[in-house]
Order: sequence, then C-alpha cells, then structure tokens
Amino acid sequence: MSSATERSSIIIRDIELISEMREVESLQKEVWGCDDRDIAPLTILAATREVGAILIGAFDGPSLIGFAYSFIGRENERTVHHSHMLAVTPSHRNFNLGYRLKSAQRERTLAQGINRMTWTFDPLQSLNAHFNFAKLGVVADAYKINFYGETTSSLLHQIGTGTDRLWVTWPLDSRRVRERLQTKDGSRASILDLDCIARLVRVGPNNVPQRGQSSEVPRPKYLSIEIPADINKLQRESSELAVRWREATRWAFSEAISSGYLIEDFYGSSRNNQSVGVYLLSYGKKVKDFV
Repeated sequence: MSSATERSSIIIRDIELISEMREVESLQKEVWGCDDRDIAPLTILAATREVGAILIGAFDGPSLIGFAYSFIGRENERTVHHSHMLAVTPSHRNFNLGYRLKSAQRERTLAQGINRMTWTFDPLQSLNAHFNFAKLGVVADAYKINFYGETTSSLLHQIGTGTDRLWVTWPLDSRRVRERLQTKDGSRASILDLDCIARLVRVGPNNVPQRGQSSEVPRPKYLSIEIPADINKLQRESSELAVRWREATRWAFSEAISSGYLIEDFYGSSRNNQSVGVYLLSYGKKVKDFV
C-alpha cells in the first residue's frame, strides 16, 4: 500500500477550548453517524482531560478535521492509555492524518511515563488491520464478542454483524514500534511464506469463508486467518455473507487465543487474482515479549 500524501498546512495540536470540544462532538456524528447517546460528550472530554486524558486535533486552518482521544486506565496491574476514538473527515483521509494523530498520541503518552496503549477495532476491516499492525506495530491477545452490544447508532454497527473487536496493545517504546513508525507506510516483507502456514479461515471461491482445522497437536508455531480485502463492499453485495464472515472469524480468533496464540501481524496477499488480508498468529508468545 502506498504512503498517503502529507499536507503541511494541517496542524496537529492539543484540543483545549470548550468550543473545540463541541467540534469533536460534531465530528463524531459526521464520521460515524452516531446519535447523542453514543458519542463522547464535551462533559466527559473536559473532565477526563483534567486527569490525564489526551485529546488531540488535526486542524486545516480553523477547521477541525480529525481527532484522537485516549484516557488513563489499568490493565493487568499496569497503567495504560486506552485510545477510545480516532476519526478523520472523509475529505481528508489521504493526508496520513491517522498516522500523525497516533504519533502525537504516542509522544504525549510516553511523556506521562506510560509505555502501553490499548484500543479496539473490527478485525474484518482490512484497512484498519493494516494500519494497526503494519504501520503502528500493535499486537493482540484478546477478542471481544459484541463489545458494544449487538448494535449502536454508529453507521459502523448497522450491517448486522455485531460489534466484535480485537483488543490490541501498542508497546509504545519497543523496537518493533519504533521501526514500524519509521517506515510510515507499513511496507515490509514477511519473514515467512504465508502460503505454507495453516489457515484457520481462508477466503474461498466467491469470497465464501472456509474453515480449517484447529485441533492439531503439537500446536504449530504459526497459524493464519484470512479476511476479505473489502468487507464493506462484500456486505453491500450480500449481508448474509458478511454475517458468515463474522461467525467464521469469531470462531477462529476465539479458538486461537484460547489455545495460546497471539495475533502478531497482518499482511495483504493475493491468490488467483483475488486480494485477501492475512493475520499472522504465533504460538506461545505474550504481549510482554514485544515490550
């Protein structure tokens, strides 16, 4: 995937004014179609910011065109920042703003003496998977079924596939993350032949999910899980097929994680002129191995 163009006129800075927090409310509705019950309101943004939350905006002149929001929490007896939201207006999605916002978020988190950040994302979204694993260097060891319930008012949750999420960890000061951030576009060669790795789920003919076997003993060092290159396009063509993909990947991730696998990376691949996304899972590794 090619690197997005950066635009020098866009400024990344902290959001401090109440009027700017109102713009954050509006941007959530614009980007995700949320109603009032499902946005992070000004009152929460202002209060959590006073106790360490990070609220960063991308501004094109006076206009807020993107933001990132994270707050301090505890996970496994460690202090972390949890990145709850990152949004960019559709008209500005080719200017590498996601990368710039996350980089600024990382710098501010490290300045607080915290070296881990967590967040969630839909594992069927291949662009998000590439961004999170390939460009930023996250790892994942938890899969949350219907994390936000069966549905919300967000446009992202209206396709009938629930709100399943991968829970990812970003080891902010690790060598892995520093190297990924330096490449910026996520380009790197796989050290493994992905075609030789057993697949728990693969993209079959007509984009139908095909399940593999999960009961091999001893456990192979690596497994993989494939997803369609564009689940949104697939859903528009067949909502039933999108649901089948949710069911298949829910089974695969849950089975793998409970068996001791960690989601380590994500690659774009192709087979028979068909683009697919491939998650790489490794056996026996822990999040702490990447810190």
